[in-house]
Amino acid sequence: MSSFIDFQNEIYLRGLGGELPELPMTAAGLERRAGEVLDPAAYAYVAGSASAGRTAAANLAAFDKHRIVPRMLRGSTGPGARELSVEVLGTQLAAPVLTAPIGVLELVHERGEVLVAEATRELGIGTVLSTAASSTIEEVGAAAGEWWYQLYWPADDELARSFVERAECAGAKALVVTVDTPSLGWRPQDLELAHLPFLAGKGIANYLSDPVFRAKLPAPPEESEEAMRIAILTWVGLFGNHGLRPADITRLRDWTDLPIAVKGILHPDDARLVVDAGADGVIVSNHGGRQVDGSIAALDALPAVVASVGDRADVLFDSGVRTGSDVLVALALGAKAVLYGRPYAYGLALAGREGVRHALRLLLADLDSALGLAGRSSVAGLDRSVLTPPR
Repeated sequence: MSSFIDFQNEIYLRGLGGELPELPMTAAGLERRAGEVLDPAAYAYVAGSASAGRTAAANLAAFDKHRIVPRMLRGSTGPGARELSVEVLGTQLAAPVLTAPIGVLELVHERGEVLVAEATRELGIGTVLSTAASSTIEEVGAAAGEWWYQLYWPADDELARSFVERAECAGAKALVVTVDTPSLGWRPQDLELAHLPFLAGKGIANYLSDPVFRAKLPAPPEESEEAMRIAILTWVGLFGNHGLRPADITRLRDWTDLPIAVKGILHPDDARLVVDAGADGVIVSNHGGRQVDGSIAALDALPAVVASVGDRADVLFDSGVRTGSDVLVALALGAKAVLYGRPYAYGLALAGREGVRHALRLLLADLDSALGLAGRSSVAGLDRSVLTPPR
């Protein structure tokens, strides 16, 4: 692909022959269409937020506090010559975008995580595999290009270490420790449907395939319905860990040479603690609004975290990205890259691998366009001079 903005030209050229895009051209459009085709429980799980949804709404509204100030007559490069590539946590990416870890993608497609890995490999961007995946670490590692492994640290250190070792062996380029989910948030959409997919054995493929986990079971989970029920109950007792401390990041640093990022950080003091403990990166995130209702918007937290540790660690951003201009704003506020979540899952629901590719190309083409029209030739060096002061 010569440039991401070529997507725009493809659509217009096909239009000369009367061909219209089969999929919506906005993140909101993908969500609306997915809501029409997905099973209600699957849609609720992906789209749902904590309690009244105020944090999810705040994530989107936070971008409205910032306005891009386009600059003219700067001799900036045109389509095909703009530089979007970055290196973050030692991983080279064609653009500053990775797919965020979303669990239980089998709810929207039986080969969900593998198809996401294939799409991101083609586009040259990154993907972050969830511990709560429906495909195993090894399956995704075989399909992916540049990928990171996201660790939900279980209530068993031996199992946590096994996950890390498997990710290393499968080719992960970095580890992402999510610390904002020691237990699940209050999610009314799921509760109204009494739907927690893990209790049906979904989203626990990495547990069921792990030798440490299997050693805890009286019988292999595939042996019978009763054996699977026991495996699920064993998972219930292991998922989540309210006891994590910065010292655990130090222990993880002793386990692996891979770069480590800590996801779910919103306070600058927490950022300093994890970087002091050995983290190479921090991902500013409120889990897409799925954990604490009324939380600070992730974008509002980003500048203070960058000021706190940005000279010592790579700071990434997650929660609320929907457009290329959103990416530009996050980069201008100090993020090295962003994680992009729900829209690619909606694309997956609508058209499998091609739907993921479509959702990602929307974002990347929009970013390519916004960068050039703002008078910039590269994502490198983006700073607050691109923006008006926040309102």
